[in-house]
Amino acid sequence: MNAPNTLTVFRILLVPVLMVFLLTDFRGHELAALGIFLLAMLTDAVDGVLARLTGTVTELGKLLDPIADKLLLTAAFVCLVEAGSVPAWMAVVIIGRELAVTGFRAIAASKGVVIAANWPGKMKVWFESAAIVLLLIEPKRLGSFAQAPRIILWLAMTVAVLSAVEVFIKYGSRLIRPESGRA
Repeated sequence: MNAPNTLTVFRILLVPVLMVFLLTDFRGHELAALGIFLLAMLTDAVDGVLARLTGTVTELGKLLDPIADKLLLTAAFVCLVEAGSVPAWMAVVIIGRELAVTGFRAIAASKGVVIAANWPGKMKVWFESAAIVLLLIEPKRLGSFAQAPRIILWLAMTVAVLSAVEVFIKYGSRLIRPESGRA
């Protein structure tokens, strides 16, 4: 267990803390949740850079980092649905995309095909994170930008779908081919 992996595990441990702050109604709970979410995103930014700079990239880190990201974003979206801030159908599209692409990657890996993270996928995470941050800020504090959370949420969902379509188109033909020698 090295420092980058410790940061990733810490991010995973922040997920239930984030959920408590999102789902418990007390004065300032959104601000506390925002702080927890930003702390978790900071660990996400730091762990990969630290691993590369110190030469401590590990298989465990490669496995845990995307899991931590998916847990954090999924938990936030589910809680924001419960709070009435995100329409359930949008959360289902965003979370469904994660499940579909993760499953597709597993199938690809079983056939020796590596599906690396793509630029639209990285943009998707950025838009999702930005949407969550903006949704946690009281609309009155956003002033003339009060519609920004909804716009960014729509962008996040759109980029999520488009990035999945890109992955399926780019790698689908290589994975659909029937295996030789099978009936």
